[in-house]
Amino acid sequence: MTGLILSGARRLTRAQMQASAARAARGFASLGIGETDAVAIMLRNDFPFLEASLAANLLGAYAVPINWHFRQDEAGYILEDCGAKALVIHADLWPQVAGTVPTGCTVLAVETPEEICAAYGIAPDAARLPPGAVEWNAWLASHAPWDKPPLPSRGSMLYTSGTTGRPKGVRRQPTPPEQAAAALVRMRQIFGLSPGTRVAVTGPMYHSAPNAHGRAAANESDLVVLQPRFDAEELLRLIEQHRLTHLHLVPTMFVRLLRLPEAVRRRYDVSSLQFVVHAAAPCPVDVKRKMIEWWGPVITEYYGSTESSAVTFCDSKDWLAHPGTVGKAVAEAEIVILGDDGLVLPTGEVGEIYMRHSGVPDFTYHGQDAQRAAIERQGFITNGDVGCLDAEGYLYLRDRKKDMVISGGVNIYPAEIEAVLLAMPGVQDCAVFGIPDAEFGEALAAVIQGDLKADAVRAFLRERVAGYKVPKVIEFRSELPREDSGKIYKRKLREPYWVDAGRAI
Repeated sequence: MTGLILSGARRLTRAQMQASAARAARGFASLGIGETDAVAIMLRNDFPFLEASLAANLLGAYAVPINWHFRQDEAGYILEDCGAKALVIHADLWPQVAGTVPTGCTVLAVETPEEICAAYGIAPDAARLPPGAVEWNAWLASHAPWDKPPLPSRGSMLYTSGTTGRPKGVRRQPTPPEQAAAALVRMRQIFGLSPGTRVAVTGPMYHSAPNAHGRAAANESDLVVLQPRFDAEELLRLIEQHRLTHLHLVPTMFVRLLRLPEAVRRRYDVSSLQFVVHAAAPCPVDVKRKMIEWWGPVITEYYGSTESSAVTFCDSKDWLAHPGTVGKAVAEAEIVILGDDGLVLPTGEVGEIYMRHSGVPDFTYHGQDAQRAAIERQGFITNGDVGCLDAEGYLYLRDRKKDMVISGGVNIYPAEIEAVLLAMPGVQDCAVFGIPDAEFGEALAAVIQGDLKADAVRAFLRERVAGYKVPKVIEFRSELPREDSGKIYKRKLREPYWVDAGRAI
């Protein structure tokens, strides 16, 4: 059977997904939802996430995923800012938003499925619908399918923090008809998807890249497996069981896969893999090289942002010839490196990365025109990353501009130090960041997950980086604060140092 979506023991065909979306579209229309309106979705990776997103787009409305980690203030801000007229939410998440849902926003609750409860340790009582809730599937059944022609899709309005302030909704116009075919080709190149592919969705679909990948896979692939929560060995089991061909991962997932014992890694057959793409963060060179050695030359990479879409791409062959690159500009994309004065920097010099993609419709930040204007120079936009281009046009990332540390007037890029630390035996993960320093303005701190000694860490680093890049403060913890994707919440580690010093960050 083609077009099958799996989550735990549950199954949904593409035809069933589309039928549910048609009923949801009729239901949304009955709530007064139409073009340019918003349907908020606060769900983990689950069938209703796909159904509600598709339904909103049939009406020309925006699907607005909300990070399900958010609490009342954070989620309430997005619900209010986007003007959501409906919220689709897992039952156990309801306490996180109760009391903040705007007047006129209809709440549709989804009973939290068994496999998601198991993955996150959710108690059975918490997974049940709150009293008086409108249940998603019953609500769908009460509506006939939407039978009018679909309006041009606006896709998802994703909220991104960018470089400063409250999250901003990236709001696009629909792709013009003359660009739609080219957009499909571009998506297939970046994600490798086409009929016949067999895919696992490993990252949370409230994030930009997993959202685009998961929705594309549901519409294109023969088989889509929704992984409730990333688990390295479980992913290997799914690859072998379902003969998966395509994956979208982030570097943290590579690190976790490589940290599995050798005997565990050899236990599973991953020979079915044909195309594994990663993005979202710089990947340490040693980590990527080991993944290519293990899985073969199936590893690809792209770079971009919620605002720009993907602007570079490279396969394993290109990367092995240019270790550390995130690729060259794709067709219709341009990249420049600008200095603080706004001038283009010479080849090899590090500066802020600016990009543009003529094949992607322009965007606004919902209700924040000044913020949108602030990231643009000469028709190019930035997401705050710092890097350089080589003579062949390959792009290399150094760090986020906001994460860059200026110590005694010297620019230091924590991502470089983190990559070295991840190669040290005993370091499970780490975060390097700037802290206040009376003499130099800023100093470096490192928080390491692992059972090591600070002197051993400093000795390891001194052999591999300049002395001024060795952190002044080194801490060890058994666990680091993380997003659901595994990415470290660096702000939670950094903030106490600045608060204690009486300085905002």
